[in-house]
Amino acid sequence: MARNPGLALATGLALAACADAPVREPAAGEIAWVKQVMVHDVPIYATNTTGDEKLLHAAGVLAQFLDNDEDGVPDNPRVHRAILDTGGAIVMTGTQKEAEDLDWREAPRGQGLYAEETQIDARERGVFDFALEEIWHMVTDNGYGVAYPEVFGTEPGTALTDAMDKARGGRFDGPPEAYPEGAWYTYDDVTCDYGCMASEYIYWVYTSLIDAQDLPGRLDQIGHEWPLNTPEKLKEGEPVLSEILMDPEYGIPMVIPDGKYEGAPLAIEPYEPAGADR
Repeated sequence: MARNPGLALATGLALAACADAPVREPAAGEIAWVKQVMVHDVPIYATNTTGDEKLLHAAGVLAQFLDNDEDGVPDNPRVHRAILDTGGAIVMTGTQKEAEDLDWREAPRGQGLYAEETQIDARERGVFDFALEEIWHMVTDNGYGVAYPEVFGTEPGTALTDAMDKARGGRFDGPPEAYPEGAWYTYDDVTCDYGCMASEYIYWVYTSLIDAQDLPGRLDQIGHEWPLNTPEKLKEGEPVLSEILMDPEYGIPMVIPDGKYEGAPLAIEPYEPAGADR
């Protein structure tokens, strides 16, 4: 939404190539699905144009969303099981243009993520890592929304969408021509339907709650659609969903993922289509 046999270390994660597994070498200039990382059995698939370091960073982010205390075990087994049962996955290409130009008929399915938007050591550099956004979308859509449908489901009438309707000043299938005065969630992408809007809303609230959006110049980038970019602003302006997310019942990860996962080794393997024998 790269594989050399041997052992290397990148972003604090173990990188191992499976030397005995067959790898189809893409033709010159061809963009092909060639590698993957299994993160607690949840796949991240990647093309040959996606660098190993970016792939491992994304794998670390996913691992920290699932296992935020990094003890090697997913924090919420119910959410983890929902992701597995619904085939949750991340698919990485090098760039957005590559993704737009690819023939997806035989490609793996999952939430898209571009290597060009994946930022290693992002907070240290004062930039936002969009791996947080795209991977969290998969975790909520395939995980929390399925495990707790009455709370985190994206259809009208859930706790999430009721909070979103309040934030938008009403229930709209898509962006209205003008949001009502007082609305504080004013996403204006006309390609985003009601469920998509809900996925975006929980992303905005969650990442602001864990203080991932408080970066230099970030409010200037996002304020036209989401001004409550800090925990302090949420406390004043959005007490409903933010309080739900803090309920320990749901095991929401509260430490910002940095991709440096220490709970278990994450290995780059040759790509295997879903359903293939491992």
